[in-house]
Amino acid sequence: MKELIGTGVALVTPFKEDGSIDVNALQGIVEYCIGGGVDYLVVLGTTGESVTLNKTEKGLVVSTVVAANSGRLPLVLGVGGNNTAAVIEELLEWDLSNFVAILSVSPYYNKPTQEGIYQHFKAIAKVSPKPLIVYNVPGRTGSNMLPETTLRLAMDCDNIVAVKEASGDMEQVRQLIHRKPKEFQVISGDDFTALPTVLAGGAGVISVLGQGLPKSFSKMIALALEGRSTEAQKLHEAMEEGMHLIFKEGNPAGIKAMLEAAGYGEAWVRLPLVEATPRLKNQISAFKASMEGAVI
Repeated sequence: MKELIGTGVALVTPFKEDGSIDVNALQGIVEYCIGGGVDYLVVLGTTGESVTLNKTEKGLVVSTVVAANSGRLPLVLGVGGNNTAAVIEELLEWDLSNFVAILSVSPYYNKPTQEGIYQHFKAIAKVSPKPLIVYNVPGRTGSNMLPETTLRLAMDCDNIVAVKEASGDMEQVRQLIHRKPKEFQVISGDDFTALPTVLAGGAGVISVLGQGLPKSFSKMIALALEGRSTEAQKLHEAMEEGMHLIFKEGNPAGIKAMLEAAGYGEAWVRLPLVEATPRLKNQISAFKASMEGAVI
């Protein structure tokens, strides 16, 4: 899918101090990403704290992003979980007319076998009205979706069009890229491996840092897609400290601190997550300022 080439960002859900959704901040973040050259937006992913949002709040996030985007960028909706029947039920309840694809995480906590992961996604793909991006993030799910499973899904399910691969294992990424069907896309789900994934033949990234540094991150991926690896590598090196900082105390605490430093809402998160410490906030703010002052 051409809509999934380049830089996608997994949007945060900004909160006010009372825990309610900060609609104005979310609108601002959408504008910031669009102005920075991001290629598409992912709504209600892990970074959006979807697991601590109720149904009404999810609807508010979706309607806010759809209105703020106003058809300018492709949108992807996160719908996933570890209860296959519940995921299907939620998926069928959404109005998906404004979305080009669904992002669905591999089942967590249950620790299914590879066959269980395959059957889970096959069942979802069978009923999904939109193309499906399967999401492998073993650091969160407790199980790694092996290349054989991903490739089996790619070959058996026409509606599964891409994988968001966040294993951080470049050997696994290379296997996927070299063995995949022609139209199937491998998307990095890890900021650290985004550049090597694209240079190896991947389609792009769904990034966290990309919404904090949209111009620099989008430019890096665009350069990589053009094969301009030396220029892209310079940008990667300039942003590497930021990648470490925003994940130092967990996601999305770090990226929310960066967005707060940029003037887009405050860094509140919902329990069991906690806000970034003052020391980390200062480090992130200083890094953000240094990036804005650099000529890259």
